[in-house]
Amino acid sequence: MKRLYVFSIRSFVGPFFVTLAISMFILIMQFLWKYIDDLMGKGIDSFVILELLFYVSASLIPLALPLAILLSSIMTIGNLAENNELTALKSSGLSLYRIMRPLTFVVIGIACFTFYFANYVIPVANLKWHSLIYDIQNTKISALLTPGVYSKELDGYAIKVEEGTESTFKGILIHDHTDPKEIKTIRANDGKIYKSENGKYLFFELNEGYISEELAPQSPTFLPNGQLHRSQNNNRPSRRSNFEKATYKIDLSGFSLKRSQDELFADKHEMLNVFQIYNAIDSVKTNGRTIILNFLQSLKNDHAYFQAYTYKPIDSLNHSGLPDMDTIRPETIDFKKLPDAEKYKAITLAQSKLRRKNQNLDGQKAYMASIEIDINGYWIEFHRKFALTYAIIVLFFIGAPLGAIVRKGGFGAPVVIAALLFMVYFVLISIGDSLASSQVVSPYVGMWFASFVLTPIAFILMRAAANDAPVFDKDAWRRFFKRK
Repeated sequence: MKRLYVFSIRSFVGPFFVTLAISMFILIMQFLWKYIDDLMGKGIDSFVILELLFYVSASLIPLALPLAILLSSIMTIGNLAENNELTALKSSGLSLYRIMRPLTFVVIGIACFTFYFANYVIPVANLKWHSLIYDIQNTKISALLTPGVYSKELDGYAIKVEEGTESTFKGILIHDHTDPKEIKTIRANDGKIYKSENGKYLFFELNEGYISEELAPQSPTFLPNGQLHRSQNNNRPSRRSNFEKATYKIDLSGFSLKRSQDELFADKHEMLNVFQIYNAIDSVKTNGRTIILNFLQSLKNDHAYFQAYTYKPIDSLNHSGLPDMDTIRPETIDFKKLPDAEKYKAITLAQSKLRRKNQNLDGQKAYMASIEIDINGYWIEFHRKFALTYAIIVLFFIGAPLGAIVRKGGFGAPVVIAALLFMVYFVLISIGDSLASSQVVSPYVGMWFASFVLTPIAFILMRAAANDAPVFDKDAWRRFFKRK
């Protein structure tokens, strides 16, 4: 029996690592294709790219592991069934559950390792590669300048350099078109380029050059008889100033990389483990309750009744400094007896207060919605880590009985079956994630949606493979439904 366990584990481990390596290669290539414009042809060191791919590969393991488990389980049991080794083992009195026992323990161990990896390693890897790709996109501003070619990446500017690398260039020419009524040209022999610390501005430190400013040509005006107005001439005011050293600032608010920055750091939840997520949820709820209470208190204090109630006349204070309610005699004002001017003033004041309160309520409603979305994102990432661990086990109990049923090993039929099943699994988790993100369903239902669907399928396939039931036999299914 021990030899059988060793044999089955060795048969499983080989296809598992091969499939995992292939899956990781495909996913990394997909990542490179997405960020190819930011990585290639910009003078980035090869070590930096390898470091980025290392962190990215760690974050892609949760997507590659289920496919590797599914394919390797189909191949392992399929090889046993194709070589009639599974039939011989069953003839000797071993059930399919007993034959799968060593592989089950191995898969459970992989699932536990996956949870630990997803909880402690992947959040760090996500933070590393997000920050690294951010640095590549933002600190390499000099990569926008190609010697001998006009660069128009910055809105309203056309920049050309003769030669240079990194942050030092020679023969700098800047055409500033931000003001449509003015033509501004800056030329310098050499200079350096760098960004401000907040990333909002780009600075050029220029040496030995000049600035030429000239008003743009005006549109011609004509007299009623169709002749050109004589007072108009083609002379346009202009000026030119030389400098030895100058600093030119460019606003980066329209820079195209701003969109990528927002996308990269929009999701902060995936950079936390389950304990940090739980603490973050508690902190968000506490802050939300505090802000809501302060908002309600401000509404109460702004109300005329409570303002009158808290008003303290000097002659009505008792020895404790509080108003004596017996001596306070509030006056009742009859609105009908007020003059028309006072009525108009009172109505106008009430309307302005109501508008202000409605605006405050709309803002508070939007804030409450943002809190719900934030908490929902934390819970989605919380359940994702557990659902991934369970999905690995479920896919094993789908792939192993399928291998026994189809009785095919190798990389032929198992690859096709595994690809189709993984496609179904990926569609299910995508649907659940989208439903949970849009708050159609709870994060628990959305992230466990794929497991809810696949668990009955795994149970049916295991029962069918253990009892040698004809799963793909049409006549058997016809007899089954007829009997029901």
